[in-house]
Amino acid sequence: MLSYRHAFHAGNHADVLKHLVLVQLDRYLGQKDKPFWVIDTHAGAGLYALDTGYATQLKEFDSGIGRLWARKDLPAPLAEYVDLVRAINPDGALRFYPGSPWLALQTTRPQDRLRLFELHSSDSRILQDNFADHARRVTITTADGFDALKALLPPPPRRALVLIDPSYEMREDYQHVVAALKDGLTRFATGTYAVWYPQLARAEARQLPEKLKRLPVKSWLNVSLTVHAPSSDGFGMHGSGMFVVNPPWTLHKTLADVLPYLVKVLGQDAGASFVLEQETA
Repeated sequence: MLSYRHAFHAGNHADVLKHLVLVQLDRYLGQKDKPFWVIDTHAGAGLYALDTGYATQLKEFDSGIGRLWARKDLPAPLAEYVDLVRAINPDGALRFYPGSPWLALQTTRPQDRLRLFELHSSDSRILQDNFADHARRVTITTADGFDALKALLPPPPRRALVLIDPSYEMREDYQHVVAALKDGLTRFATGTYAVWYPQLARAEARQLPEKLKRLPVKSWLNVSLTVHAPSSDGFGMHGSGMFVVNPPWTLHKTLADVLPYLVKVLGQDAGASFVLEQETA
């Protein structure tokens, strides 16, 4: 939806989970010498101010990265992620939050490439400004990432992480996610695909993880973090999840070690919990 701006939600609990997983995926893929691509279908602006503009209206970062910012007991994978956020806040105050593209740039290598897609014209311009100094490694296109995948897969190095992260403000996005993943797997079955999804009362949101599990893949991991019980009126996001196709074998243990901590620190009531499940070949 062209009215959606991720800046309203930057640094919230969903970003914490999503970006924790993405950092782990990038680090794992970077262990082999051969280059890889990061393809982000809904890249947003790439970098967000938290002390001015849209983010100050809802201040969702207070219940996400804000709860981790001053902690001294972070598990190592969380500490690595928070350190990446600290890198763009060198004076120690939490003023900026990196989106998925910025984190990907910081956790990949000179030989790796980023292909970023953003349909919203304003966010696309901001994205291009934010990455103007990285044109050799980063290609930005103002386009619908769902459609763009068809022309990109398989990528030239035959190694890639594909992040599929729409706003889900349109009901059709749920169908588009499943269709894009099905099509992507026919073109590039060995790629790593990471799908972010919201936990909402609407049926499409509840059904999406189950539909993804039924795709013809040999290996997947599903992780969700619920931060509070669903509201009685059915409105609002009470958690989120990541569904990863062809995940690293190390990811399950990493998340198993970290998720109880996240429930404790990000949980807002007794309804806070996590789910971690996988299917292996």
